[in-house]
Amino acid sequence: MEWKLTADKDWLQLEKQFSWIADMRNVPQDPIHHAEGNVAIHTQLVLEHLEQSIKYIGLNSQRQEILWAAALLHDVEKRSTTLIDGQGRVSSPNHARKGAQTAREILFRDVEAPFTLREEIVGLVRFHGLPLWLMDKVNPMRSALEASLRVNMAELKLLAEADAKGRVCQDQSSLLDALELFELYAKEIGCWESPRPFSTPNAQFTYFNSEDGYVDYIPFDNFRSKVIMLSGLPGMGKDHYIANHNRDVPVISLDDIRRQHRIDPTDRKRNGWVVQQAKEQAKMYLRKGQDFIWNATNITALMRKQLIDLFVSYQAYVELVYIEKPHRQWRVQNRDRAYPLPDAVLDKMLHNLEVPQQTEAHRLRYIVE
Repeated sequence: MEWKLTADKDWLQLEKQFSWIADMRNVPQDPIHHAEGNVAIHTQLVLEHLEQSIKYIGLNSQRQEILWAAALLHDVEKRSTTLIDGQGRVSSPNHARKGAQTAREILFRDVEAPFTLREEIVGLVRFHGLPLWLMDKVNPMRSALEASLRVNMAELKLLAEADAKGRVCQDQSSLLDALELFELYAKEIGCWESPRPFSTPNAQFTYFNSEDGYVDYIPFDNFRSKVIMLSGLPGMGKDHYIANHNRDVPVISLDDIRRQHRIDPTDRKRNGWVVQQAKEQAKMYLRKGQDFIWNATNITALMRKQLIDLFVSYQAYVELVYIEKPHRQWRVQNRDRAYPLPDAVLDKMLHNLEVPQQTEAHRLRYIVE
């Protein structure tokens, strides 16, 4: 059975069904780049141009729905990021990044989408502006290769083309020229039809995590230990995963440290101390070359990077394991835990969730129901 965001795609019905669509009417855009008007007008024009595209019409209905949902959501967080300066100029910094977070939240909680399709839509929202501005990036190759690990580049271009045509501006022709350059460049570096392959997992990790990484560099695999880093919202089943895998390796658990010292998970000041204690345990194992499991939520990319950088500095191989259950099951599991968290805390953590990506570790595994 194919997934659909909604069966009724009439705009007035969409506004009634989703508050985040109704919000678009009240979000202004810069008249120089978007003379057509507010975000609601722009989004409707984007959808019209997408649906009229010959390439879009040629896709199967499930791929069409993925692109349609991404187009509907692509500017969803202009509502929270839009700024108007003293000269009346309008900008929406980081709206794509924040919009991706909101898209994930909506498609996990409100309109449940299969994990793979959801993350494709999230990726399209996150990178919808990349084809237009790729050559302005500090490292265009790395930006393109990263995006290709998450989205179909031809479909990303199709979304960006609808985004460019769905506006009234004087530089539209240059935007469309940029899209053709994007396609040529992606083909040239080998990530247009599929992600560019790397010789080894360590080669891929090293490229994406080194400031001056060379795409064809093959580092020597000289690992002293293996660290399994778990990631997932509280109550998703990380402890259950450990218990059922009979791993004869020590586990560093932030929850265990908190309970041992009677520290509330919401106590931010004392939780810094908890993390430091856990890091000291990790360093002890890393110095010995001892494998271990790091058991914590690790829901943001920055949080994971800080830890992975530490592990790698001791020549550890890092396997990142992300665990997810459907929203309703997750809430039930939290309530059944010995130490359940309040719903308000879970809502905040869900809002901040960044699902791990392939660039972050030597190996990434999704355990998703």
